[in-house]
Amino acid sequence: MNHQLLRLLLVTLIIGPSMPAAEDAKPKKILFFSKSSGFEHPVIKPGKNGEASYVERLLTEWAPKHQYQFTFSKDGSLFNKEYVDGFDAFFFYTTGDLTTAGTDKQPPMTKEGKAAFLDAIKNGKAFIGTHSASDTCHSPGNEEQGPARFKDDGRNVDPYIAMIGAEFIKHGAQQKSHLICSDQKFPGLEKFPQDFSLHEEWYSLKDFATNLHVLLVHDTTGMKGNEYDRPPYPSTWARMYGKGRVFYTNMGHREDVWTNPVFQQVLFSGIDWALARTDADVAPNIDQVTPKASDLPPFR
Repeated sequence: MNHQLLRLLLVTLIIGPSMPAAEDAKPKKILFFSKSSGFEHPVIKPGKNGEASYVERLLTEWAPKHQYQFTFSKDGSLFNKEYVDGFDAFFFYTTGDLTTAGTDKQPPMTKEGKAAFLDAIKNGKAFIGTHSASDTCHSPGNEEQGPARFKDDGRNVDPYIAMIGAEFIKHGAQQKSHLICSDQKFPGLEKFPQDFSLHEEWYSLKDFATNLHVLLVHDTTGMKGNEYDRPPYPSTWARMYGKGRVFYTNMGHREDVWTNPVFQQVLFSGIDWALARTDADVAPNIDQVTPKASDLPPFR
């Protein structure tokens, strides 16, 4: 080997591996959006004097370690193409029709703003959703509790629901339930405990996108409430929406869930994948790991 080729090889070995690390060292800009046009969950509700919410305080604490840069907002009127272009990812903990002021009276999105946001995901921005992000922008006929909420015929699905990958039906009493990891090759979930159970407010979901890559399966065995009188169904997933990466978990109601190290493990794994800091095979597996996910409980 001549000296010039050897020198080039050494430079490649020294410089090459450091390039991804340098890219990862740049904080990713994430909009944490928590407008509540429907019910406002306590963990994302501001203090009486406008202090940061419980989740906002935690995310602010965690951000430096994970090299995230959060912007916190409940103002939907800011959404337009220029605004959404300023973020790498959108993290939603929201409820209701975001194009209405609703419960928290915060400014709503315009229809054009909602479309700009969804186009940004489709064109390559990242989306992260926790808990009530699936109780947001319901499809026509599903806005109120009633028999229609327990149908799963995929009709008139709202574009937001088409992006996130499923829609909230209802939840029952908070209780302990078992989650099963269906992909321990997903970066960060290699050591997910097989016996993991969590006391939580569990969302029963429907209208699952056909290309879900299910990460955690909700085991309904022994659960109380007709909402859960159904076969196991997806609880947490990763999927592609156009060029964008979408991650969602139905966990996140309780304060002690947010401080649970396993929940944090799942959350950070999902955020990093959505931001393309890690890569994984997210080929659809919903039919293999939750083959009866669309078998819904009867409305009672």
